[in-house]
Amino acid sequence: MFKNKLVVLSPIIAFAVLFIFSLTLFPSVNIQPKNLPIAIVNEDQGIQIPDQPKMNMGTTIAEMIQKTAATTDEAPAVKWIEVKSSEEVQKGLDQQKYYAAFIIPKDFSAKQASLRTPTPSSPEVQLFINQGMNTAASTMAGQILNTVVDNINNNVRTQLLEGFEKQGATLTTTQAASLVAPIAKKVTNVNEIGANSANGNAPISLFQPLWMASIASAVIIFMAVSKLAVRTRKENLSIKLGQILVGAFVSFVVGFGLTWLANGMVGLAIPQFGDTALFLSITCFSFFLMISAVLSLVGMKGIPIFVLILFFGAPLLALAPEMMSSFYREWIYSWLPMRFMVEGLRELFFFGKSLSWNSPVSTLVWIGGVSLVIVLGSSLKLQAGKQQKSQPILEGNA
Repeated sequence: MFKNKLVVLSPIIAFAVLFIFSLTLFPSVNIQPKNLPIAIVNEDQGIQIPDQPKMNMGTTIAEMIQKTAATTDEAPAVKWIEVKSSEEVQKGLDQQKYYAAFIIPKDFSAKQASLRTPTPSSPEVQLFINQGMNTAASTMAGQILNTVVDNINNNVRTQLLEGFEKQGATLTTTQAASLVAPIAKKVTNVNEIGANSANGNAPISLFQPLWMASIASAVIIFMAVSKLAVRTRKENLSIKLGQILVGAFVSFVVGFGLTWLANGMVGLAIPQFGDTALFLSITCFSFFLMISAVLSLVGMKGIPIFVLILFFGAPLLALAPEMMSSFYREWIYSWLPMRFMVEGLRELFFFGKSLSWNSPVSTLVWIGGVSLVIVLGSSLKLQAGKQQKSQPILEGNA
């Protein structure tokens, strides 16, 4: 038994398998966001106090927030991006540029100055959370913004109390109540995922069944085609075309079938049934062609590649790129074809966009197009190989 090479190599093989599958766990352990883009808008018009320079507390707070992020040696958790207006930041949220936004309104300084008067009026900042962009990242961005507001409140409360103490003033009931939270906040969720939090992971949930269906259909059709006798190049090419046409029909069934199951049986909220079903059909066909291309080149030996992609891709798709290490972000996530599926579904589900020639669709079509060329080209390569093998026989007969 010990003379068998597989037995001798079994510890090394076991460790290699352990190492490969352990790599799939690392992305979701000890997640630390870096450079999470959050917009900050200062619309504060300031306040003019007699015999004093014009005061603009919004500018002071915006500068303080950004300086705090810049003091760390490592990459900060948040990348604050200055935006000029609320209208511009709303467009950025819809275009998935920011996970959240912090807006200081026009009357911020005026209301903050009123906190020192007998009739205080609490200033209010607006927090926008871009839920549809990524559930985990937007939740984390919301927590960061809440912490920022809490810190501002602590500083403002301390300054107010010190000022009242110096003046020896007696606080009214209204003033005392305003000191609990001097700065109010209004939180608004945009591009919402809905009341059911599971809807936020709907694009990721649909990936696994579609991916497995793509692998299964590609393997079954490839095996069926491989058993056919081919005598001429024209026959081989027509068989490949038939393989592609059958794959297109199967992809259509998978796309519409998965959408129907997700909407009717699983209970996922799918706002645009037709566009979603057609997009999933395009995605499935692109994956089918990609897998078929690899099978045409290396045969069934290529299947483990797509199984590994499944194990590596699933945990990464739930994370935003800013929540990954540079290794996973640049060397694994950027090469995952299924990330375009998730991005396209997010636009359909949460951003109110219809199916169009956008970045996810165009990339999937390019993947399918290149794979299509490889599948058709493989028929010519195989035929050429058969001709080379038959040439010595013909020469011998001659």
